[in-house]
Amino acid sequence: MNQIPSVDLRDFLSDNEQIKSMFVQTIGKAFQEIGFCAVSGHFLNDDLVNNLYSQIKLFFDLPTEVKRKYEHPEFSGQRGYVSFGKESAKGSKHGDLKEYWHFGQYIPENEISKYNYFPNIIVDELPEFNKVGEEVYKTLEKTAKYVLRALALYLEIDENYFDNYIKNGNSILRPIHYPPITEDPKEAVRAAAHGDINLITLLMGAHGKGLQVQNTSGEWINAVASEDELMINIGDMLSRHTNNVLKSTVHRVVNPDKELLKKSRYSIPFFMHPISEMELNVLESTICEEFPKAYEDITAGEFLEERLIELGLLKK
Repeated sequence: MNQIPSVDLRDFLSDNEQIKSMFVQTIGKAFQEIGFCAVSGHFLNDDLVNNLYSQIKLFFDLPTEVKRKYEHPEFSGQRGYVSFGKESAKGSKHGDLKEYWHFGQYIPENEISKYNYFPNIIVDELPEFNKVGEEVYKTLEKTAKYVLRALALYLEIDENYFDNYIKNGNSILRPIHYPPITEDPKEAVRAAAHGDINLITLLMGAHGKGLQVQNTSGEWINAVASEDELMINIGDMLSRHTNNVLKSTVHRVVNPDKELLKKSRYSIPFFMHPISEMELNVLESTICEEFPKAYEDITAGEFLEERLIELGLLKK
């Protein structure tokens, strides 16, 4: 496969069972063959998207000393600001050429005690920043819920199988800023080749070149979405839960040519995580003689902790 398939989520929400079924098969096949799919018809609108981009640009334009007020290493990079070069891909010797922010889950006051989540960080200088971040977070969470319902049907399990696992899940919205690069980056890239940790990732801002996906032949292909599309991909948690039926594909963000390297690039992924207690044990329905069980049993919380240590964001 040399290009990323596209689908319209409104087909899945249709009352026409044939149209809904075609959506399920198309998105399921895309995620089985290459692990990526571009999705239109989601719940974001242009005003909300533009508001978020405006706010994150204002934040990343703040002086470094102001941004670092919001950096909390004790939160393992899971909330607030993470400064330039702090994160590196698993196995990479170089820090990625990016800085980013993390919005986390919004738990009702009467349920907070049930979850061991870090608090969201409030940016004093930008009164609209956290408000629009929360709205986008909840909108992408809603979109992700329906994508997972479609994948449940593709896997021939109950359509609502994932619902209770993702309700109040440990999901993350990550606005990323790739600053202009004025010196030779040598071997460092904006984001080294990696697979995502989570169930699925919904990416805003995959409209320009930079994001590349490795297909089954080992070739790197450009993953470019239209203005009205989200680029969605499978994460390692869902790949192992489905015994690799759904593919967590290695991807990267490469450095552009020298002129574009001098300009900022922004992207906003939403990492859909389940609750920590979810068992990622391989689904029995995906095990057969040809494809034996590929992974040991583990919970989502245990798997996340392993990966955060590998990324250098959590100390052993």
